[in-house]
Amino acid sequence: MEKIGDSLIQHGANSERIYLMKTASDDCPEIVERLDVMARREGYSKIFAKIPAGISKPFLENGYCAEARIPKLFHGREEGLLLGKFLQRERRVERKPELVEKVLEAARAKSGPVDGSTVLPEGFELRRLGEGQVGAAAALYREVFASYPFPIHDPAYLLETMRDHIRYFGIWRGDRLVALASAEKDCQARHAEMTDFATLPAHRGQGFARILLARMEEAMREDGIHTVFTIARAYSYGMNITFSSSGYLFGGTLRNNTQICGRQESMNVWHKALN
Repeated sequence: MEKIGDSLIQHGANSERIYLMKTASDDCPEIVERLDVMARREGYSKIFAKIPAGISKPFLENGYCAEARIPKLFHGREEGLLLGKFLQRERRVERKPELVEKVLEAARAKSGPVDGSTVLPEGFELRRLGEGQVGAAAALYREVFASYPFPIHDPAYLLETMRDHIRYFGIWRGDRLVALASAEKDCQARHAEMTDFATLPAHRGQGFARILLARMEEAMREDGIHTVFTIARAYSYGMNITFSSSGYLFGGTLRNNTQICGRQESMNVWHKALN
């Protein structure tokens, strides 16, 4: 994570990409060339940008394409674009197009309001994590994810982000953390990304992701967030169905976007208006 001017980026060799997470308007249009220079220097094969539609012109004129769109992402008014620029031809090509389409078909078939299955089974408790629980959270993430685009395996990273802009929610059985997710807020833009879902293998199949999602939506409404979204693995039936069945709308697919669990995968964008 670092700054270019006043804009925030994340980059690294795992995903072989730059992710422009927050764009300061004063950095445009110069940031477009600065991202190109960095990508060439580091040998990255993709630049990924989340930006307001109103500043998209210099990006689109420089080889970016709109891979996904989220209505009212910024301040509850302006459309957000998720742009991709591919610097190597092979990264542009989806390796499993039939699987991506099958997952989307399954998710759309389950679209609609939650069917009421957001009540925890007996013996489990859902609560927001505090600073003293980052060790348990990191241990759970290490067990579930062999690799991840952000250092969620590190308690220090979880503590730093918890003190800043990310709210972590977990499901416990006694003193054992068994499922976890987070809401990453952009308080200025009034949106939040619902992300980092993980459930221990022994406790899967109980709808914990959907239950966590419903609780996080409540918390985001209380915090004045207008729009929530997720970037979900395009090859995962479970996560895509979770969002579709919770009233989220499909926004697009980010091709070969993220290295997770040891391989680069395409990601589906889902979004929902809260207010």
